Amino acid sequence: MIELKDLNKTYKTAAGQVSAVRDVNLRIDDGDVFGIIGFSGAGKSTLVRCINLLERPTSGQVIIDGTDLCGLGRKQLREARRSIGMIFQQFNLLSQRTVEANIRYPLEIAGVSKADAAARAAELLEMVDLADKARAYPAQLSGGQKQRVAIARALASNPRIILCDEATSALDPITTRSILDLLKRLNEQLGVTIVVITHEMKVVEQICDRVAVMSDGCIVEQGSVHDVFLRPASDTAKRLIEPAQNALTIENTPNTLRLAFTGEESGAPVISDMTVKCDVMVNILSANTENIGGKAFGQMLIQLPEDEAARQRIRDYLDMRGILYEESAALPPAEAAPADDAAQARTERAKLEDAAKIEGSAL
Repeated sequence: MIELKDLNKTYKTAAGQVSAVRDVNLRIDDGDVFGIIGFSGAGKSTLVRCINLLERPTSGQVIIDGTDLCGLGRKQLREARRSIGMIFQQFNLLSQRTVEANIRYPLEIAGVSKADAAARAAELLEMVDLADKARAYPAQLSGGQKQRVAIARALASNPRIILCDEATSALDPITTRSILDLLKRLNEQLGVTIVVITHEMKVVEQICDRVAVMSDGCIVEQGSVHDVFLRPASDTAKRLIEPAQNALTIENTPNTLRLAFTGEESGAPVISDMTVKCDVMVNILSANTENIGGKAFGQMLIQLPEDEAARQRIRDYLDMRGILYEESAALPPAEAAPADDAAQARTERAKLEDAAKIEGSAL
């Protein structure tokens, strides 16, 4: 188990002190795939480097399996780090070494015999589906293959914890999915705890069990991925969850409802049924679906009618169905903004397609 208690990291610069991590308290259980997400500059990478003391905290505790790493001497810390593997965004492979030699490298440093290190490297190459690349050099590999080598190297010493610092940011979407699938498989097969640093909600949705949201060096929200997706409490989480392809949000679009559909409800014809039961038409402004833990989850932004009685019928219907929703503030009629016909026409087809996915129907 990883426990971070009152963790702070401050840098001294010419302009003064910079607090990269502030008062972080976090617990990551054994076997978890835990995501730490936030925008650039939030302090994510500094925080993860504090876990293995690549960055020594200014104050606070990093407790792993009951031992505070901050209180260890140099030799003891080296021993503790052998149980913590790390995967970097830019792979950090040694260009003059073959794939096999890169994987053997941490074992050689630890004093493992050449024969045992070679056997372990061959085992790991099979595990990451690169057995045929043992004699290749990093320059001969694709980005996804390089990251698989980095994963194998991180696993060389049988660590209990793997830290992934933006490990898929340099990869295309298809390769990203394959790397995340590999990490999830390793978590299930080996029981290794994985901490994933990312700025992409899709990464968290695909692989993580729990997530912490960072902003300005602080943890502003944490919980299961399911709960954070359905009930985002912080502005940062809401911005990360909103569909990237659409600038409309509940904060900047008046007279709207944001609906959150759970895995069971995402296949039900909620909007169609609501229009019939409530005798009211609604305008779908945006919609999207996500796969979280093998289940479909969705969210939809709908525009409410001006009639308050109709609005109340919609609220009552959603309450009756147990569907989570969040309502924006309504503008007075005199202040209502004019419709942007061009923008609406530009995205109408995409909205309808996503709405059809959420309701389980085909266009």
